Amino acid sequence: MPIDAARALAAAPRVREIAWDHKDVQLYHLGIGAGRPATDPRELRYTLESRLHVLPSFATVAGGGPPGVIGALSAPGVDVDLARVLHAGQRLHTYRPVPVRGRARAASRVVAVYDKGTAAVLVLRTEVTDADGPLWTDEAEVFVRGEGGWGGERGPSGRPAPPPATAPDHVAERPLREDQALLHRLSGDWNPLHADPEFAARAGFDRPVLHGLCTYGAALKAVVDTLLDGDVTRVRGYRTRFAGVVYPGETLRVRMWRAAAPEGGRTRTVRVAVGAVERDDAPVLADTVVALG
Repeated sequence: MPIDAARALAAAPRVREIAWDHKDVQLYHLGIGAGRPATDPRELRYTLESRLHVLPSFATVAGGGPPGVIGALSAPGVDVDLARVLHAGQRLHTYRPVPVRGRARAASRVVAVYDKGTAAVLVLRTEVTDADGPLWTDEAEVFVRGEGGWGGERGPSGRPAPPPATAPDHVAERPLREDQALLHRLSGDWNPLHADPEFAARAGFDRPVLHGLCTYGAALKAVVDTLLDGDVTRVRGYRTRFAGVVYPGETLRVRMWRAAAPEGGRTRTVRVAVGAVERDDAPVLADTVVALG
């Protein structure tokens, strides 16, 4: 069997040293759509080194990879065709703001392998620590078609929950560039699905699709800009399920619902749903929550 669940789960964490600086942060921000308009002071917070702050979702690419999907597929006991792979979900918890420059230790291991019958789901957890202690923990869920059926634990339901029935508190639209995937992949995800039309066709798509982590970052930026006035330090957690593909050049519609803390305190969580405007708001991110501090 291409996925040996027992071997993958028993493997010791893979540890690597990672480092990043302002250039990596700026490239990531540009790769998720920051910098338009180029002279807007709100955008310069993402693109100009003298004003730079770090969107927490940068943690998913810090150090240049391998990112969650590729990292999971290189784990012991995993040998699958990349064309059968989809990024299913992502979770991030930050212990403190991500610095503009840093050196840290990243320890990654597969913590779950689920048997969905016609597919398998791998969960890769990465814990990142620097000299001052824990920085962040992220988990990537990786869906592998055709690799289930060995009788393993089925795991949580993969069916996305519907968004709230009430009207959203805020709606933001974010147009994506035609070359958005080509720019985003420079942050470390070289999967040809996002650049090579022939490979995309082999995977069942008419053209290359956008990285899920690019949509993930663009949606978080919309929340931070719309509800937090750009204050990235308030984000403590961020999770999503990838409900559908995005094509470069499309427009994301980001709907947001705020949940107030008890006794009238500040907003503690934001529910988010993201759709593709040009395809009748087809869902692309579901079960999405931003946790605030």
